[in-house]
Amino acid sequence: MPATSLRRALALFAATLCLLASPSAFAAGLDAFKGLSGNLDIAGGTAHIPVMKDAAKAVMEANPAVTVTIAAGGSGVGVQKVGEGLVAIGNTGRALTEEEVAKYGLVSFPFAIDGVAVVVNPENGVAALTSQQVKDIFAGKIANWKEVGGADAAIILYTRDEASGTREVFWEKLLKKGDVAATANVVASNGAMKVAVGKDKGGVGYVSIGHLDATVKAPALDGVVPDQKKASDGAYPVTRKLYMNTKGQPTGLAKAFIDYILGPDGKGYITAAGYIPLN
Repeated sequence: MPATSLRRALALFAATLCLLASPSAFAAGLDAFKGLSGNLDIAGGTAHIPVMKDAAKAVMEANPAVTVTIAAGGSGVGVQKVGEGLVAIGNTGRALTEEEVAKYGLVSFPFAIDGVAVVVNPENGVAALTSQQVKDIFAGKIANWKEVGGADAAIILYTRDEASGTREVFWEKLLKKGDVAATANVVASNGAMKVAVGKDKGGVGYVSIGHLDATVKAPALDGVVPDQKKASDGAYPVTRKLYMNTKGQPTGLAKAFIDYILGPDGKGYITAAGYIPLN
């Protein structure tokens, strides 16, 4: 091997050893919680719940001196509670606004990519919709399923409240900030949306792709069937990142938990929940 190539190879090997041996390379594991104790309170976006619960369970089993509590409420609640010091980590399914960062001094940690999909009742015969049809449905301009190739039945709208990160992404990226009919029923979470639409043959709503299951059906959008792979490679456009947020730089339990989510174990929980881990 030429001397120049040998030096480059040795330098790369040495750099790799330094990375592997550095404390930060191991800090993301459960060992980071050794010697720590106390309560870690987390609240906010409902899309985050499966990941947070799996991670919290592992942390508390590894270190019984640590208690992790997780509450939902939506992205707006996550911002408000972490900003006011009521929780250590506030979750959002959207990026923070400049105003939120300035008001509370928040720091964001994105950890996953998620998509937001239109969902209908599994018995609904509509298998595909266009973006314009979805906009018209949620604006109340299309009020019967027969207008989009379905049965002669009224369309029943379901939406989320304005504190929801899922709603914000759906409204901005699919509805293009268009109107949502005042007759739409407001539900509190991704789970509640699935229950509502799953029980209503005329229902239509939207959920995080990570929450899709057999209780609802996600029609193709502009010819693309929504799934996380298509969301991650850009083929499906209604996507967002999931964030953990802290007031200032995290320390103690909050830092250990965030590092854990961003580490190898966390990526496993993220994948198991149906999301795409961020590198």
